[in-house]
Amino acid sequence: MNVLFIHQNFPAQFVHLAPALAADPKNDIRALTPSKRPCPTGVKLHTYSIKRSGSKEIHPWLIDMETKTIRAEAAFWGAMQLKKEGFMPDLIIAHPGWGESLFLKDVWPNAKLALYCEFYYQTVGGDVNFDPEFSTQELDMACRLRLKNANFDLHLLQADAGISPTHYQRSTFPKYFQDKISVIHDGIDTNRIKPNPQVTMRLSGMELTKNDEIITFVNRNLEPMRGYHIFMRALPKILKDNPKARVIIVGGDDVSYGSKPPAGTTWKQLFLNEVCEQLDMSRVHFVGKLPYPDFIQLLQLSTVHVYLTYPFVLSWSLLEAMSAGCAIVASDTAPVREVIRHNETGLLVDFFDVNAIADQVFNLFKNSTERSRLGEAAREYILKQYDLERVCLPRQIVWIYS
Repeated sequence: MNVLFIHQNFPAQFVHLAPALAADPKNDIRALTPSKRPCPTGVKLHTYSIKRSGSKEIHPWLIDMETKTIRAEAAFWGAMQLKKEGFMPDLIIAHPGWGESLFLKDVWPNAKLALYCEFYYQTVGGDVNFDPEFSTQELDMACRLRLKNANFDLHLLQADAGISPTHYQRSTFPKYFQDKISVIHDGIDTNRIKPNPQVTMRLSGMELTKNDEIITFVNRNLEPMRGYHIFMRALPKILKDNPKARVIIVGGDDVSYGSKPPAGTTWKQLFLNEVCEQLDMSRVHFVGKLPYPDFIQLLQLSTVHVYLTYPFVLSWSLLEAMSAGCAIVASDTAPVREVIRHNETGLLVDFFDVNAIADQVFNLFKNSTERSRLGEAAREYILKQYDLERVCLPRQIVWIYS
């Protein structure tokens, strides 16, 4: 089978699937991307370059669509070059989020197009206006989101199938296409991410072991979409209730999702400033973005892990924390409820209730038996439902050939 992967940050979500397909000598697996990241073994990388930037005078509602069209045009010419060289894919697997795959059926009309369906924007019931503190006052937001979704709509009209990592994410897509979307997660490497009672690590000048009381909080970037502001407001009570605990916060200063902070600051600093006078900062450690092996060790060390999110894409970090056997306090929001069942695989709290978050952390700190029970159940759930080698990757490969 000839398969072409499309993703601006390839390999991204296809980091396991692409090389698994390439391991079969009967397959010719290619990737078309502007990314210069290392390519998985056996996958042939083809890059394209973007020749122009956006227009300064374009209607502001169309900026996002123009950006995607520019990228789609560049990918189109890259695909035309591949076709000229004789490559004819049977299947194109694309993340449509950046528009790259918009015109590829015009290059190869007989190829099947399968989409990675990560998230379709909602004006009601999703992340937009979920948090009253950041509810938009822009009356045209629905119009902007409709045009933002136009890229997805154009893709869905062409696509033969889709794959989504969670049922919640699938549910955000238009109902007419949901029947074409298979729910299969990218997979968690449970052999690598597992409990380790003997783990030790040096971090921020500290020697940490399982005997330390450690609260972990992880974002790609520290921002409201992932509940950073709520966690910071819970910290004074958390530290007061657990006087020996250290809090380790992982995440960068940029913005991954949602709006930017006020000019001249970061979300990290803004909400730290709000509570810093109430905190013993000798026990609060911001460690930035960790190398992946260090991140795994930190999860293995964690006494209690806190995860908060708007109704949005479910973070890999939550599933990785579950795989590591963490005792978890998490927000009672739709994507989280898919994997955290209250008092079974973790504890759920109202996203906005800072006192409830602190109380649940305290309850777990004082009860090691309960921490162990929840952590073991969390890992068992990941083993059964999200294990990379035994569950997710085999299902993805069946999906490819179906």
